[in-house]
Amino acid sequence: MKGKTMLITGASKGIGKATALLCAEQGASLVLLSRNSDLLNDLKQEIISKYPAKVLVFPCDITKPEQIENVFKQLNAEKITIDCLVNNAGIMQDATLLTISDELIKNTYETNVFPVIHASRLAVKNMLRKRKGSIINITSIIGINGHPGNTVYGSSKAAVVGITKSLAKELAPLNIRVNAVAPGFIETELTAGIDEKFREKNLNSIGMKRFGKPEDVAKVILFLASDLSEYVTGQVIGVDGSMVI
Repeated sequence: MKGKTMLITGASKGIGKATALLCAEQGASLVLLSRNSDLLNDLKQEIISKYPAKVLVFPCDITKPEQIENVFKQLNAEKITIDCLVNNAGIMQDATLLTISDELIKNTYETNVFPVIHASRLAVKNMLRKRKGSIINITSIIGINGHPGNTVYGSSKAAVVGITKSLAKELAPLNIRVNAVAPGFIETELTAGIDEKFREKNLNSIGMKRFGKPEDVAKVILFLASDLSEYVTGQVIGVDGSMVI
């Protein structure tokens, strides 16, 4: 990853943080986005104390397109070219069909879907300088296989799969690859509040008999960001310990 610059949304914790740390270890320069400026700055200090990595942090609410645009304006002004975009930020809120509110639908799609398109559009303009790049979208096995009580979340993550496959075909002639990673049950803040009986049920469905760690997902993101996957595009790679086969 030496000589490559990665932009990661939702970078301050969970999968985003694990990805930032792993890719910094492998020599990448980082552009990190999150709404939580304190956690972002803490992560920056942790990275630069361990690795000789260049790290830029931008407090950014990805549900506001103008804030994403401002980040890329600053990068373009400094002639910083993004080699890899990781669309990681997302939210999940369970709700059965009859309890789904309009606000839940709006908030979920404004966080999980629309920013993937906005950030990808801006990143591609930036990547055209080198006519090469990698976009990695974080979806979910729920977006592929569904789950009771997750109609809104699952449909938003299914939309990410559709975006990934369409952009992969559109951008392949420009040598820009687009892939998705579909985590299963990963131990993050997103899953921390889940009922214990539900956790046990999920654990019993996992062949490897353990929940995933953010680092498990980060390793697959690293592969897709690197030149080891330079002929891989339009793929959705599950990281679920055989939860779904």
